[in-house]
Amino acid sequence: MQSIAVQQKSFKPAFSLLDATMIVAGSMIGSGIFLVSADMTRNVGSAGWLILLWIFTGVLTLIAALSYGELSAMYPKAGGQYVYLKEAYNPLIAFLFGWSFFAVIQTGTIAAVGVAFSKFAAYIFPALSENNVIADVGFMKISAAQITSIVLIVFLTWVNTRGVKEGKFIQTLFTLTKLAALFGLIIFGFMAAGKGTWSANWSTGFAFGKLDGNVIVPYTGAAALGAFAGAMVGSLFSSDSWNNVTFIAGEIENPKRNIGLSLFFGTLIVTLIYTATNLMYLAVMSMQGIANAENDRVGVEAAKLIFGSTGTTIIAIMLMVSTFGCNNGLILSGARVYYTMAKDGLFFKQAGTLNKNAVPSMGLWIQCLWASVLCLSGRYGDLLNYIIFTVLIFYILTIAGIFILRRKRPDIPRPYKAFGYPVLPILYIVAASVICISLLKYYPTYTFPGLGIVLLGIPIYYFVWKNKHVIEEVPADEEVVVK
Repeated sequence: MQSIAVQQKSFKPAFSLLDATMIVAGSMIGSGIFLVSADMTRNVGSAGWLILLWIFTGVLTLIAALSYGELSAMYPKAGGQYVYLKEAYNPLIAFLFGWSFFAVIQTGTIAAVGVAFSKFAAYIFPALSENNVIADVGFMKISAAQITSIVLIVFLTWVNTRGVKEGKFIQTLFTLTKLAALFGLIIFGFMAAGKGTWSANWSTGFAFGKLDGNVIVPYTGAAALGAFAGAMVGSLFSSDSWNNVTFIAGEIENPKRNIGLSLFFGTLIVTLIYTATNLMYLAVMSMQGIANAENDRVGVEAAKLIFGSTGTTIIAIMLMVSTFGCNNGLILSGARVYYTMAKDGLFFKQAGTLNKNAVPSMGLWIQCLWASVLCLSGRYGDLLNYIIFTVLIFYILTIAGIFILRRKRPDIPRPYKAFGYPVLPILYIVAASVICISLLKYYPTYTFPGLGIVLLGIPIYYFVWKNKHVIEEVPADEEVVVK
């Protein structure tokens, strides 16, 4: 005869402040810093505005991170932003975030970072090139780069199913390595800088316009606002994923203190590095060289000027380290959102259980499967164009949730309160809203599909909510074990 026993199985607080900070910084730094400055330069025209955009992005990110500190201290639970939205609004708003997160935000980023790893690995191992088509099944071609990206995602998923210790080790090691490598690149870049290049780049000061050859063509009227918002897409995307640390709140030591601190330290470090990297670009490359870098690979072109013929290999290795560590952080943290959604009956039930290593292994594998499909589809690039608009909407809602919860739940202890409240949170909401409205007006081909992905979650929510199977009454973080 079988007996039923309830076995306690919960997340283990294994991440220190350093580990949590490495999650923040490592998830933010991928391949974007080596690529997006080309498009930004084409859209703003001058060195002054290029640097201002990166500083402005960094300030916005820091404000958001400091604001999230209050929410993370109030709700130090797995799921992070999903939990904050549910508590401030309702399950529907939280589900729309979770749905968008699974459909495109997290999995699309994982796929894109995986393919970026493969593309730069092809510099050293040409057989891994996206031009090496290994299968043609009629409706699509499968390249070695796509297969390599899937292998990477599967490997990192497997590592993270082994337990927090393994994923934490990879994250901290690779993030520290890429931070050191970036500092080295910046230092060697300034050492190799030519005074003439720097002076020439700053000769136009803070002129704002579209760079056409050597001429900056000023924008007219409201088009300037659209160009500003469009140029920020690159810097915002490169600075995104800082909130991933909130998803693993249940596994951080002293979360009420360390989540807020890790958000601050991680975003500050990355902001300083990103700004310094772009100053280095301006010291070694002309504005035209940055704007017209082959395939927008500014980092590769800068490395060639700094290190000569070995520059391509050096930057390729740096990018492989960077994207490897970035994807580990994304994979590790993403599954915790699905875990919490599953506990609410709004995701696959199996994703709401922990394996013997106290990690949501089924959520990790479901995430792996969909990210791999996006790798094969070749459409992840289009999906990523929709991400920033969608992400900003949920950031705005989440930070507005601070005001709602102060009125709605004044009784909840707040060990940490949003820095600069209410001025800085309001500033973020206004600035992000202006960017969203500008993108909606001037880049509808990106924003409306992104909005469509979010709204598609509404019928899915009601279908799941009204037709879901009855879930056994098992307390959170517990499993039924049949003996």
